[in-house]
Amino acid sequence: MTLQSSALARVKPSATLAVTARARELKREGRDVIGLGAGEPDFDTPDNVKEAAIDAIRRGETKYTDVDGLPELKAAISAKFERENALSYAPSQIHVAPGGKAVIYNALVATLSPCDEVIVPAPYWVSYPDMVLLAGGEPVVVVGHEADGFKLKPEALEAAITDRTSWLILNSPSNPTGAAYTRAELEALAEVLRRHPQVWVLTDDIYEHLTYGDFQFVTLAQAAPDLIDRTLTMNGVSKAYAMTGWRIGFAGGPKPLIDLMRKVAGQTTSNPSSISQWAAVEALNGPQDFIAERAGHFERRRDLVVSMLNQAEGVRCATPEGAFYVYPSIEGLIGKTSPGGTTIADDETFTKELLDAEGVAVVQGSAFGLSPYFRVSYATGEDALTEACQRIQRFCASLR
Repeated sequence: MTLQSSALARVKPSATLAVTARARELKREGRDVIGLGAGEPDFDTPDNVKEAAIDAIRRGETKYTDVDGLPELKAAISAKFERENALSYAPSQIHVAPGGKAVIYNALVATLSPCDEVIVPAPYWVSYPDMVLLAGGEPVVVVGHEADGFKLKPEALEAAITDRTSWLILNSPSNPTGAAYTRAELEALAEVLRRHPQVWVLTDDIYEHLTYGDFQFVTLAQAAPDLIDRTLTMNGVSKAYAMTGWRIGFAGGPKPLIDLMRKVAGQTTSNPSSISQWAAVEALNGPQDFIAERAGHFERRRDLVVSMLNQAEGVRCATPEGAFYVYPSIEGLIGKTSPGGTTIADDETFTKELLDAEGVAVVQGSAFGLSPYFRVSYATGEDALTEACQRIQRFCASLR
């Protein structure tokens, strides 16, 4: 008998959390480390949101709430979906959970049976396949290649669907690539989905407000309204409102699915923090102008990082449409040797050698399902990004 369950034995620890923890450990040891692994905005939570939380504490809003969200928060979420996405969800069609990850997990646990398949486009957020496995399903990874903008093509989706396919997870803009789907691209995927009515779609829109240039964000239920009855539209306050630690995710979807998700939450986490919920009410209902301003900062950082990484020997870096990540290729460095004598056999070796030699923490592409790449988070200041990219350039130049 082993302590670890057979379900947990199927999954791996989060690579992004591991990189962030390793960078913190090295800093505590006195190393000069620049961490580019965390998917967390460096901006602070807006003051009006903080004040709303403080006011809630003073009012005594410190008790249990409804399992899947305050009525006031559900109303704010419904208004957000109507205002920003032209989607109509009644309060009974809204689910609130302790973070977007909990929303996704609740949906998968509520609906998956053994042998059910979930299509996960790669590069993917590290948690998608493992959450599918924990929920008892089987992830089916379908690669979106760099030549296709790291996006899922309709013909690849068609080929991956079987009679056991239960879900497609679609993340736009993407973690880790920053790739975002246009309305036309979503409509093309919808054409495939219409031929397979058993397939539900989970759209992870957590980076909705972080798109750049003239790109216009559209979610699948907006692009294909006829699919809304089998689409779960997930979002949250973590990224746009710099509220990662507050742990509030939410989704809109068909009531039968939301009822099942509430049943899962009732026997696991119960309600999210009451204080965080009141803060989220203010975030969604309060001033929104700071979002575009912060997105402008992220866009300048994106342009800086893309330019500097493309100047590194053996590195090729595409320009993403959104989020705060880039996903550079190190194809040109595979087989080279570091000054310490280590052969760069893959992206994991590259990231380890880069951390040891230059103190720059990034995440290997294998964690996201596509090699040889690595992920850089540019959710930090321009000075640190400039220094980190200079170190990456120096490390790449040192390889022989």
